[in-house]
Amino acid sequence: MNHHLLASVLPSAPGWLPIWQLVVASAAIFNAIQNYATLTLTKRLYACAPHLVNPLQARAFGTWTLTSAVIRGYAAYHIHNKAVYDIAIFSYLIAFGHFTSELLIFKTAKLNGPVLSPFIVSSLSMLWMITQYDFYVSQ
Repeated sequence: MNHHLLASVLPSAPGWLPIWQLVVASAAIFNAIQNYATLTLTKRLYACAPHLVNPLQARAFGTWTLTSAVIRGYAAYHIHNKAVYDIAIFSYLIAFGHFTSELLIFKTAKLNGPVLSPFIVSSLSMLWMITQYDFYVSQ
């Protein structure tokens, strides 16, 4: 793929945040697909209660993850739109809340690699978006 073709499909807004949104959205698409195809990775995520992971739950989780991918992908290309920016921040807050509650309240997850990844991505993304809010939304 040549440089011009790659540049034509990447978000045009300045900075790395739009690219990050695209990377996270792409990873979420993979995660959604794997939730429809297999229970293996989802059982690793909910390692303290893998017996609760079933095809219906995995597909629902996959659908939720695909919705997050759409929101974050849209944010990558419309990062200056206040409503889109706000919804993207909330999508990270929801993900952080979900994994925190599964770890601390429902105790279905344990602090391992599969859980650390969404914690790191959601918390860093929220912090990054909040600190860059005025730069992207005020333009």
